Amino acid sequence: PGICGCWSETMSISVESAPVRPASWTRPYLLDLESLSREEILAVLDTAAALKEQTQGCRNKLPLLAGKTVANLFFENSTRTRTSFSLAAKRLGADTVEFTASGSSLSKGETFTDTAKNIEAMNVDAMVVRHHTPGTPHLLEETVDCCVVNAGDGAHEHPTQGLLDIMTIRENRGSIEGLTVALVGDIAHSRPARSNIW
Repeated sequence: PGICGCWSETMSISVESAPVRPASWTRPYLLDLESLSREEILAVLDTAAALKEQTQGCRNKLPLLAGKTVANLFFENSTRTRTSFSLAAKRLGADTVEFTASGSSLSKGETFTDTAKNIEAMNVDAMVVRHHTPGTPHLLEETVDCCVVNAGDGAHEHPTQGLLDIMTIRENRGSIEGLTVALVGDIAHSRPARSNIW
């Protein structure tokens, strides 16, 4: 829903009945699915469905995050996830900053937390982080004051992929209630599978 707590409730948009920040979503972050309640997951799914409809399947833009800046902090390689977050932020009206570890001050010994604090000092409103170390988004959330979204942390979780999987099942089956879902593949090393299990 928006970018966690960065949802602008006063923004005017050009479409009628814009989704508002769900009352059941009070978190300034999205770190995992394990800690989310059923109501929170449904609030995210319902908001995503409304935004998908209002953007005509992500073809049109909405200025819901106009004036906000999202920093995509990717400490490991990514094509689909990084591009998806960048496009989603832009389609909701935000500006984006793209960070990759290669070629950054990390190679000169700057720490992960110092890098994050430096980027936060540039007035970003949200950070999307992907890192090879499990728990990194949790550390980031304790370190910065802006919104934090986990885009995959080691073999721990990939909550946004899990939410997308649930949304896809719901769109195709009408409901997720009472379904038995098989996870196939190397689930011992799959962060999306860990998110789907919750």
